[in-house]
Amino acid sequence: MRLTVLGGCGAWPTADQACSGYVVEHEGFRLLIDPGYATLPRLLAHSTVDSVDAVLVSHGHPDHCADLNPLLRARGLSDVPPPALPLHAPHGALDAVLALDKPSMLAAAYLLHEFSPGDRFEIGPFTVGTRLLPHFVPNAGLRISTPEAVLMYTGDTGPSEDIPRLAEGADLFLSEATYVHEVPSPGDAPYLLTARLAGRYAQQAGAARLLLTHLWPGTDPAAALEAAAFPGPALIAAPDLVIDL
Repeated sequence: MRLTVLGGCGAWPTADQACSGYVVEHEGFRLLIDPGYATLPRLLAHSTVDSVDAVLVSHGHPDHCADLNPLLRARGLSDVPPPALPLHAPHGALDAVLALDKPSMLAAAYLLHEFSPGDRFEIGPFTVGTRLLPHFVPNAGLRISTPEAVLMYTGDTGPSEDIPRLAEGADLFLSEATYVHEVPSPGDAPYLLTARLAGRYAQQAGAARLLLTHLWPGTDPAAALEAAAFPGPALIAAPDLVIDL
């Protein structure tokens, strides 16, 4: 299994960093996870739009799914459209982004498969386990596995003891870390995570490696890694970072 980071910026993209977006590959199958703002140009730096075999979205916030629209446009409006793209997302999560164009314009470009967090299903060579994790909208934590490797991705989440359970023994724990030590707004604290907690959960899960993502724009990456205090290999999600599991 190979993970390529397209972006890992929280909330909005910056000049140097797209929002959440990741490509996971195994046996020639490419799964695009969370095509957030500005991820399509990064995807095109690595491959073509018709090389994506399926899309998996953790939740419906635009910094995790907005670039699905230009991806579907590029596929559906091409001279020779590729087959309909399977989209996997929690119920209703893609309603807004799919409504950006009239239904008939891109209807043939995708096949929507909605799930409820807690479901387990297959996407190509991947087995996907999901769990509802706390956020402002329904968010699915994702455990993506092959016989050889396990990737756990939190999506966006607040503190939850379900996180280390879902990440148990993962080869790579990809965790949101919006803030470094604490969430500044008490009202947001149940729905966002810190680097400090991400590191703690990774240790509890016995994860082999930690990859912090969704840092608030302007956050010092070194400070986030220091706060995580993870004893194993730890990195910050940065464009074009490639990790082999």
